[in-house]
Amino acid sequence: QVQLVESGGGLVQAGGSLRLSCVDSKRTFSNYAMGWFRQAPGKEREFVATISGRGRTTYYGDSVKGRFTISRDNAKNTVYLQMDSLIPEDTAVYYCAARGTSITSTTTRGYDYWGQGTQVTVSS
Repeated sequence: QVQLVESGGGLVQAGGSLRLSCVDSKRTFSNYAMGWFRQAPGKEREFVATISGRGRTTYYGDSVKGRFTISRDNAKNTVYLQMDSLIPEDTAVYYCAARGTSITSTTTRGYDYWGQGTQVTVSS
């Protein structure tokens, strides 16, 4: 059973930064693409970023491109989301997700496992 555990959320002022982490219990972490999604109250879950198994390919949602960076450390079974220049519209619960393949996906249906989510709140 795969377990994804996110951390790093919190309250930050607009213009600030946060780094989210997600630890994956899979032993062969590098075989699987990972993604970050977010969901604000009353809205659908939104794609944020994805990274391939070995970290060579990344994609970002239009609303975060140029401000967020996804990365991974396969030796630590951890994927990160560095969030800079945060704006109030970034306020949401952020979810880490794992695929069953090393190829990236930008849709929620492409992921097999989900973390419990971590709250990010950006104040104006």
